[in-house]
Amino acid sequence: MREALAALPGSGSALWVIAAGKAAAAMADAAVQVLGDRVQGGLVVSPAPAPASGSLEVIVGQHPQPGPGSERGGRRALAIAEAVPEHAELLVLVSGGASSLLAVPADDLTLDDKRAATGVLLRAGADIYALNTVRKHLSVIKGGRLAAACRARSHTLVLSDVVGDDLSFIASGPTVADPSTYADALRVLDEFGGRNAYPPRVVAHIVAGVQGQIPESPKAGDPRLLLADTRLVGGRHDAMRGAAGEAARLGYAVRVVDEPVVGEARDAGPSFARQAIEAAANDRRPACVVASGETTVRVKGTGIGGRNQELALAAAEVIARARSSMVLASIGTDGIDGPTDAAGAIVDNSTVDRLAAVGLSVRGVLDDNNSYACFDRLGDLVRTGPSGTNVGDLQVFLLA
Repeated sequence: MREALAALPGSGSALWVIAAGKAAAAMADAAVQVLGDRVQGGLVVSPAPAPASGSLEVIVGQHPQPGPGSERGGRRALAIAEAVPEHAELLVLVSGGASSLLAVPADDLTLDDKRAATGVLLRAGADIYALNTVRKHLSVIKGGRLAAACRARSHTLVLSDVVGDDLSFIASGPTVADPSTYADALRVLDEFGGRNAYPPRVVAHIVAGVQGQIPESPKAGDPRLLLADTRLVGGRHDAMRGAAGEAARLGYAVRVVDEPVVGEARDAGPSFARQAIEAAANDRRPACVVASGETTVRVKGTGIGGRNQELALAAAEVIARARSSMVLASIGTDGIDGPTDAAGAIVDNSTVDRLAAVGLSVRGVLDDNNSYACFDRLGDLVRTGPSGTNVGDLQVFLLA
């Protein structure tokens, strides 16, 4: 952040700061330290209480579902953007989680409507592109609308938690032209649950947008975005470089898998385990394979878990059949995996047998989406606490 801020374009004039996401507090603190007296005020919207940086206001929002704090933070962010004088500048600091932390429903919708729609999408296993396509079309702050509300020049620095680093989908692209449309959003509803699964007002709003009764989100070339620039300053490759560097320092032969780990967690886990074993087959031992990405979970059971816990558990059967010692850890770099207090979980050659010893099976736990209780019982959860950043998920595979 300090390097990106030092290279920030602009006139050196006064600026206001809006920081939102899981890394909001740290990003805002860096901005205040580097930019000093240029910062006239602003806002930090984070998922947990954080000390105020300089003159910045702090609002606690909710994640992964928006709550009252999220709406309060979103409305305050819009008010600040609208109030920045033309001769000044706006600095927006975005990180993963900001889609939920900044929530301003369209005028004909309520926060509960948005929460219900988001819940259906999450349970149906929608990926971040599908999820944020809908979110952008139920909002008056997402999809470029925050930058469009500002008459001054704006700069946005982004930490990516989205595979592919598409700036228009990270945090639902509040300062970036939106390539998706109401028609795209309607197709997402039809694919993930069908229109009857969503609140009637949500469906009516999107249909009205398709029919041209509601203005589209700002598109490329929109004059309201001509003074807005957005840059990526970090993402999953940074996390992989950090993990690979530490593994090398510890004496491992390191292999980094650039291809992202995506898809349903229960399918991605075994696939990644097989890929890692094959990739490192001829490497000296001990070996370490590092990967990253973001998977999804289609919730059908009644248990509690997260995508990293499900990925690790699904890989356990592949590892159990291996002839040499292996261990896989899958964690969320934000320190939070799903609706749990764990970052993820660890599996090794003994996981399947230890499950059987307590009357459990990999398939049974996955079918009930109850990986958290399973790993808690085995003592194999990874608990780091919130990390203060978010660049997707990290997988580390060790082979002896």
